[in-house]
Amino acid sequence: MGAVTKSGESKGTRVIALVGPAGAGKTSLAEAMLFAAGATDRLGATANGSSTGDSSPEARQRGGSTELNLYHFDYLGDQFAIIDNPGSVGFAADGARALALADMAILVVDPDPARAPLAAPALRTLDELGIPHLIFVNRIDQAHGRIRDLLSALQPMSVSPLIARQIPIREGDKVTGFVDLALERAFHYRPGKNSELIEIPADLQQREAEARTHMLEQLADHDDELLEQLLMDEAPSQDRILQDLARETGESLGVPVLFGSASSAWGVRRLLKALRHEAPAPAAAARRLSVTDPSLHVFKIHHGGSVGRLALARALGGRLGEGSDVKSSNGEPARLGALFRMQGDKSQKVAEARDGDIVAVAKIDSVKAGEWLGMGKLPPPIDSEFPSRNFALAIEPADRKDDVRLAGALQRLIEEDSALILEHDEASHELRLKGVNDEHLNTVLARLKRRYGVEVKSHPPTIGYRESIRRSVTQKGRHKKQSGGHGQFGDVIIEIKPLPRGGGFEFHDKITGGAVPRQWIPAVEHGVKEAMHKGPLGFPVVDVAVTLIDGSYHSVDSSELAFRMAGRIAMSEALAAASPHLLEPVQRLTVVCPTSATSRITSAVASRRGQMLGMVPREGWTGWDRVDALIPEFELDGLEAELRSQSHGLATYEADFDHLAELNGTLADKIVQQRIPEPA
Repeated sequence: MGAVTKSGESKGTRVIALVGPAGAGKTSLAEAMLFAAGATDRLGATANGSSTGDSSPEARQRGGSTELNLYHFDYLGDQFAIIDNPGSVGFAADGARALALADMAILVVDPDPARAPLAAPALRTLDELGIPHLIFVNRIDQAHGRIRDLLSALQPMSVSPLIARQIPIREGDKVTGFVDLALERAFHYRPGKNSELIEIPADLQQREAEARTHMLEQLADHDDELLEQLLMDEAPSQDRILQDLARETGESLGVPVLFGSASSAWGVRRLLKALRHEAPAPAAAARRLSVTDPSLHVFKIHHGGSVGRLALARALGGRLGEGSDVKSSNGEPARLGALFRMQGDKSQKVAEARDGDIVAVAKIDSVKAGEWLGMGKLPPPIDSEFPSRNFALAIEPADRKDDVRLAGALQRLIEEDSALILEHDEASHELRLKGVNDEHLNTVLARLKRRYGVEVKSHPPTIGYRESIRRSVTQKGRHKKQSGGHGQFGDVIIEIKPLPRGGGFEFHDKITGGAVPRQWIPAVEHGVKEAMHKGPLGFPVVDVAVTLIDGSYHSVDSSELAFRMAGRIAMSEALAAASPHLLEPVQRLTVVCPTSATSRITSAVASRRGQMLGMVPREGWTGWDRVDALIPEFELDGLEAELRSQSHGLATYEADFDHLAELNGTLADKIVQQRIPEPA
């Protein structure tokens, strides 16, 4: 049996998720943890030998991870797995399902208090998911401000109190070590070596006593016996302090804060020791997710390599082995294929998935990401929040012969990436790939070409402009054709008038005396609708009422086709005479952003013809605002990138169609002139 907690639960493999803003150093910390645990023999390399966890060409090009990476290591007899989640908003969805399965998360942040708001989304997500977490302040060797100022900036974003576990030792303006407040020991950083145990500097002893007392008072908020000891001026035992830290961290009653430097491995062994003592066993995650029987939760599908399609999953509630007969969340039976343990882009075959393990399962092609697999009662679905898909590209294969290959490749990429959506727009006949932002989709298209050899042509989706009319018109339409034998004859008079915006289309007939036989009136309506597919400005026509008021027919030459053509002719001529005008789609926009960026965000929206509807504090988010506006769809192009640049990458938005609005002036003229002629 493996290591057990003090409560008697098997520790199993504990899963640690690394989260935080892009550029905070999550992958560097993963590398340092592997190095400190002896899983790799050099600092700055993951077990697959790369200098970054995500070794794909796309990751190297952008200088950051584009997908989650998995690592395993043993530290002092305890088994751990790391989920290194991408920090960029464009790729964060890749780790959303995996994060919900973690036993503990490490939020990696920069020491600069001004950059503290970057951690807000991650803190909020961890609190909502109920995942125990601690904060690791990276690059402490580059810190110039006080840790206290950083914690003050972070605290409003956290539901639970932040508990400083350490205070820095400084020489001049450089941090050269730390004091562990729980152990009351001081350590001096040594490049390339373990930290050296030293005496607590005399000039730091008073500060250490104050910080330790504050930490103990925070712990006493949830421990009456500790509170009584403090009130009686009794010194609590070290064991009691460590037990309280572990319990309160595991129950999300507090968030420990440690610091160090991943690039130098400073403070990393102390972090690993904290994980050994404070990270909950897999049984806690099983309880949180209502797992009662041996189960696997599939959090990602991966294609590639010699083993083909793999389902990445975490085992909870017990062991499952290769060949186990299971059922999925949708009720379908399945048999587990070969099991693998992932280490970066390497895989190692294993015989079984032990409690807590993360494994890759082969040959379960019907199972999708987000599903459970198990032998008994399956847990309920896990709610995972994905970012809005605000960016889209219309795509087609560069070579028409690649149609089938493109379809298969896109299916695999969408299986792997839950933030991708593929849609076919009926109005424009475009195949549209939707993602989080431009960075996301550009990476996907590069991956499409590299992995599957399919190159595509892409362009922004066609905007759904429409046209309508301003005035009523009565128009006659006649279709007459004689070419030997039976001819064609249809004659109608219609009246058209504008409807209120959003009125759609109406068709009525006021035929009396059989001027148009009843069996051919639907053909007239059909012809009218055909004419509306492309109005005089070149766009579909909306918000028009049509009334068939008169007509005539020939007993021999009239037919359904003749009256359809007559209706189409009448409608085309009527629309041209009814003062047509252009309509553009307007979106209802909701932006959430830090309050410090709100004025810049509103200016950016206003500069794009946006109409502000209101601004209120974001519910439940201290220091954040929600901005509501109406904005033309045309103006959304490039908006996401602009909002990111105005908010340190934090502002996000959702946009949904609201209404069509009349567009006039030079912009309308330009749009009409650029309209590509299409067959009538």
